[in-house]
Amino acid sequence: MAPRKLLDEVRAVARLRHMSFRTEESYVSVIRRFILFHNKRHPRELGVEAIRAYLAHMAIEEHVAASTQNVALHALLFLYREVLAIELPDLGAIERARGPKKVPIVFTREEVQRVLAGLDGQHLIMASLLYGAGLRLMECMRLRVKDLDYSYKELTVVDGKGAKDRRTMLPNSLIAPLRKHLREVRRMHEDDLAAGFGAVYLPFALARKYPGAATEWGWQYVFPASRRSRDPREDEAVERRHHADESGLQRAVKAAIRAAGIDKRASCHTFRHSFATHLLESGYDIRTVQELLGHADVRTTMIYTHVLNRGGKGVRSPLD
Repeated sequence: MAPRKLLDEVRAVARLRHMSFRTEESYVSVIRRFILFHNKRHPRELGVEAIRAYLAHMAIEEHVAASTQNVALHALLFLYREVLAIELPDLGAIERARGPKKVPIVFTREEVQRVLAGLDGQHLIMASLLYGAGLRLMECMRLRVKDLDYSYKELTVVDGKGAKDRRTMLPNSLIAPLRKHLREVRRMHEDDLAAGFGAVYLPFALARKYPGAATEWGWQYVFPASRRSRDPREDEAVERRHHADESGLQRAVKAAIRAAGIDKRASCHTFRHSFATHLLESGYDIRTVQELLGHADVRTTMIYTHVLNRGGKGVRSPLD
């Protein structure tokens, strides 16, 4: 019973810290496996060496990636510091795993068009936004109607990576398809309202502060799910229409990449890499690209200079 009660406390603190549901589930999964690894001993009985032993097990026995190992470390730091309020000696000194620095995979402009040609409907609009606005996959999925500004041809990414908002471009060629798509979404929303539903999830207790906002058109998802579902975080089972599941777009893009005969290890995120690279190729300032991508440090953006057609550092070879 103790582990179950502890995991309930982990969930409660995660929600108090406004963590995303995905982060909450990931942390709970790591902590559960950590407890099982140490024969169901309570974490209060364990120390820094137990954490190191578990991280070593992940690396040596399970052969996990460095990023997965670091997620586990963050989850255990959260457990001890935020949930158990225990500051173990040398806890912060545990080394983070370092993964290899990889050059991002990028589509050529012609490859982008071939992949987009293999998509249709909602998936085509989504993928076009990933490339045309440089969005991350979940940023696209979580877009709401109010985030689109047709007059200024821009869209707002709310609560993006690092809990930051940013503005980026709204491609002119997508305005008409988006308007048509949203007319269909609005009809679906009106049907939900007529059936006694029509509410969406609102973050950070906005639903209590603005009781009617959850059913307003502006707060609806641009890409809603095809059916309503119940939110697992709610104490009362509330049926809402969530955003579309990202796995549908991921499968469609993978199929389009194969159909286009492209052998690169590409994915939905390759569109974002291509957005940045193609802007730099066109001569746009790297600081502008940094702002559009939402990078905190320009050094993160500079990795795209490594894949330009002008050499490894964006410098023209003397042989050419």
